[in-house]
Amino acid sequence: MVCQPEVLKSVPLFSLLDADEMAVLAQQVEVKSFAPRERVYKTGDPGGQAYVMLSGRVRVTTVDEDQQEVVVDEPSKGEFFGFASMLEQIPHRTTAIAMEESSCLEISRDDIAVLLQRKPHAGMDLLTTLGRQFHAAQELVRMRATRNPNEMIEQEASYGDRIADIVAGFGGSWTFIISFGVAISVYTAINIALQGKAWDPYPFILLNLFLSLLAAIQAPVIMMSQNRQDTKDRLRSELDFDVNRRAASEIQGLARKLNLLDEKIDDVGELLRQKNKP
Repeated sequence: MVCQPEVLKSVPLFSLLDADEMAVLAQQVEVKSFAPRERVYKTGDPGGQAYVMLSGRVRVTTVDEDQQEVVVDEPSKGEFFGFASMLEQIPHRTTAIAMEESSCLEISRDDIAVLLQRKPHAGMDLLTTLGRQFHAAQELVRMRATRNPNEMIEQEASYGDRIADIVAGFGGSWTFIISFGVAISVYTAINIALQGKAWDPYPFILLNLFLSLLAAIQAPVIMMSQNRQDTKDRLRSELDFDVNRRAASEIQGLARKLNLLDEKIDDVGELLRQKNKP
């Protein structure tokens, strides 16, 4: 469908054009309409054209290494999609599907070249569009990156936190128990052997003081380490929840697709029955 100059006024990138420039550009671009679930383009299609949302809703997706569908963008009115592939003249790396009755402005690299010749400042608007898409891709990668909770906790750990982990690890080991038992046995044996010359005779009051101080210091240090362990467990739980939610979403998506296939098969069966009626 031929584009009217009034349509271009709703696109922020073209709103700065004067009437003559808008009329020239309107003759070059074209308005395309898409039915619900109709594919605008798919991965691997030639990237000769980009699209600008005029109305409706379009979802841009890709498939990751796990063969799971990832939503890259849902452009709003006046926003581009498929823009990078059009500029680079490479096949599309995403798939765009109309989620409802939609209309888009189809624009090619030559149309952009004419626009820049007539309105050089429009290049900054194009760069802004590319920057927004680039940041969106970065955010997607950041959110989907596999996070190791242990590495994240270690990066944020202070020097005191690391000491607390070392103390808790040593205090909860057989090495500490055996060493502690041997040290106490030697201490008491020496004081008993010295009898009147002992610096800490029975009932070993000085030893009891040392043990009380050790317990008073060791307990909060171990609690610090336990708090860090709780943080790790909580982060693991959050990551597990994200994985489970993603799996549930994929299962629901498969169920919807199976239901759609079932409906299509029923429609085909009904058509065959109608054709076979005498």
